Amino acid sequence: MEANKAPTKAQEMRAFLALTVITAPIVAVMAVGGYGFCIWMMQLLTGHLPTG
Repeated sequence: MEANKAPTKAQEMRAFLALTVITAPIVAVMAVGGYGFCIWMMQLLTGHLPTG
């Protein structure tokens, strides 16, 4: 088994781009969609918007 090697600059750049270009937008869309779904279900079950 080899010793742990430090990642190269190219590997770091690929990881950074994967996180910022792919992962972050997907997580943001899922969060907004999840919030919208919760509001929609609340309206469906209670018949009105939450106050406050």
